[in-house]
Amino acid sequence: MNTKKDFIGNMVAEDFRTAAIFKRHGIDFCCKGGRTIEEACNNKKLDPEKIYEELEALPKNEGSSIDFNSWPLDLLTDYIEKTHHRYVEEKAPVIKVFLDKLCKVHGGRHPELFEINTLFNQSAHDLSAHMKKEELILFPFVKKMVTAKISGQPLPYPVFNTVENPVHMMEHEHTVEGDRFRKMAEITNEYLPPADACNTYKVAFAMLQDFENDLHKHIHLENNILFPKAIRLEKEFAVKS
Repeated sequence: MNTKKDFIGNMVAEDFRTAAIFKRHGIDFCCKGGRTIEEACNNKKLDPEKIYEELEALPKNEGSSIDFNSWPLDLLTDYIEKTHHRYVEEKAPVIKVFLDKLCKVHGGRHPELFEINTLFNQSAHDLSAHMKKEELILFPFVKKMVTAKISGQPLPYPVFNTVENPVHMMEHEHTVEGDRFRKMAEITNEYLPPADACNTYKVAFAMLQDFENDLHKHIHLENNILFPKAIRLEKEFAVKS
């Protein structure tokens, strides 16, 4: 790992433990993973040397981190769908109920709750459509590429011309969600409940934070691992033809 020249997204793809360091410094490793540490630090007025030191201090050869970067693409798409898509489907309705209740009970004293509720509802709606596009269009084509490579059969021509087209659309939608959650984190002071918060308030904010953390990993697996590899795999078929 070349911490001074490599992109942040590549570092996290190689060793997901680095994500905690970037998150601690407020550096986006998923939607904006295509930057060097120095570029990210310049934007946030941080000292890159501090981050280099923390990365170098990570224990070597620790086997607890899953090496998603080595997984076959069809397995990775299944994992994303069954782990992260399912997480959104299960948790979003629960969080929406909690936020609605907070707005009714605490909205008078904390009007920012209404903006948080609106942002989350927009996110839940758009993520649902986003995940369906992946499950019905992009992921099946990735699996077809894997099958074609293994079998030596020609790759069916996709209706979207090249996998780069749906990939770029998904990346754009990831950026929109990243911006929404940055806004929610800013409004909530990084999901810190106010002094007068009841247990429902505290649980709702904790769930929002967990949702954002899962979304970061979800987007990272796609933007930094699945999508670049899918584009490279498609190019292999172009070379053969």
